[in-house]
Amino acid sequence: EVDWFSLASILFLLMFAPLIVYYFIMSCDQYQCSLIDPLIDLLMGNKHLSDIWNKTPMLTYKAAGIYTLWVAFQVVLYVFIPDFCHKFLPGYVGGVQEGAVTPAGIVNKYEINGLQAWIITHVLWFANAYYFHFFSPTIIFDNWIPLLWCANILGYAVSTFAMIKGYFFPTNAKDCKFTGNFFYDYMMGIEFNPRIGKWFDFKLFFNGRPGIVAWTLINLSYAAKQQELYGQVTNSMILVNVLQGIYVLDFFWNEAWYLKTIDICHDHFGWYLGWGDCVWLPYLYTLQGLYLVYHPVQLCTANAIGILILGLIGYYIFRMTNHQKDLFRRTNGNCKIWGKKPEYIECSYMSVDGTKYHSKLMTSGFWGWARHFNYTGDLMGSLAYCLTCGFEHVLPYFYIVYMTILLTHRCMRDEHRCFSKYGKDWKRYTAAVPYRLIPGIF
Repeated sequence: EVDWFSLASILFLLMFAPLIVYYFIMSCDQYQCSLIDPLIDLLMGNKHLSDIWNKTPMLTYKAAGIYTLWVAFQVVLYVFIPDFCHKFLPGYVGGVQEGAVTPAGIVNKYEINGLQAWIITHVLWFANAYYFHFFSPTIIFDNWIPLLWCANILGYAVSTFAMIKGYFFPTNAKDCKFTGNFFYDYMMGIEFNPRIGKWFDFKLFFNGRPGIVAWTLINLSYAAKQQELYGQVTNSMILVNVLQGIYVLDFFWNEAWYLKTIDICHDHFGWYLGWGDCVWLPYLYTLQGLYLVYHPVQLCTANAIGILILGLIGYYIFRMTNHQKDLFRRTNGNCKIWGKKPEYIECSYMSVDGTKYHSKLMTSGFWGWARHFNYTGDLMGSLAYCLTCGFEHVLPYFYIVYMTILLTHRCMRDEHRCFSKYGKDWKRYTAAVPYRLIPGIF
């Protein structure tokens, strides 16, 4: 059932999320990244909405061609080129992997080749930039707003198609969820794992391509534009490229692990993932680089080193926390965490068919510090991205505000699910690990 708060939240996002993205990008294009000046102009009568809209670049054939080629290229890399990286990269898990068991008891198989797709794409990008010169490295920045309209078209098209597919020709009817509320079903999705053919999985493709592969290319395009405009690339832009590049590479290196996360294991595929991955992710996760094109910041050495250390520590916490959980799960607790046998709480739960299962919740290592300490590391990295931009404008700090809200909400969702699943055993766990994100505080 859809409660009134969930419905109100969904209606708000459906109406205003696209406007928020437009507002941020327009503010950079027309107001030098000021979020206040457009509102002042409108409230004081200096400009009308039509004035701002008329100055906004529209969809062009060039942008449509670029975007179509980009998505088609990523589809080809995803569907038609089996992974070969796992054959020569020690420790990398690629190729055909199994996902988690779906509510209907299905175990889907995935071709994990995201790292390969990222490498091929970036090799071709640098080959063009330094040798072939088919297009300028600034091509993404130069067509940024026309590409926004292309991304919106794809986001809405795939979300609408996914809903129609869920009603009329689902991949697995038993894994569909209908609430009876059109807006909720459109937003959160009906099908759990919509697929076309054997390998094209909507969730994995749109979560892991084309937006995340593009993330580092977008930042490189921003750096190229800085070089073109100012004759140099600032150390703040280099920091953004390095820190966010580490995050993106970590995602693809651990893509097989990602199959066990909340996005793949619990979320259905609707507008939230379809439009969000096409528009929200590439346009709002890259605001720091966009800001630095308009406001280049050259950090002093001490500040640059401090931000780099913050970002690397955040990444270390994020990665090691997830590694500890993954190691604990794979070995069923027969491992060592920080040199000692891990502590845990034995839990049991009942499935829908009445079968009783047992599992273990770890209370050692970083998981003894806080129940979601991996998110804490993620937030430290997010703050580092924002700090590269200085303190002249609020706009580049949207990312840390958004990530704090997103991850806190995700904590609540996860804990509500765990309490429903484990009952009194979950209460024992929260008593043993009382903090969610920040030990001693929250």
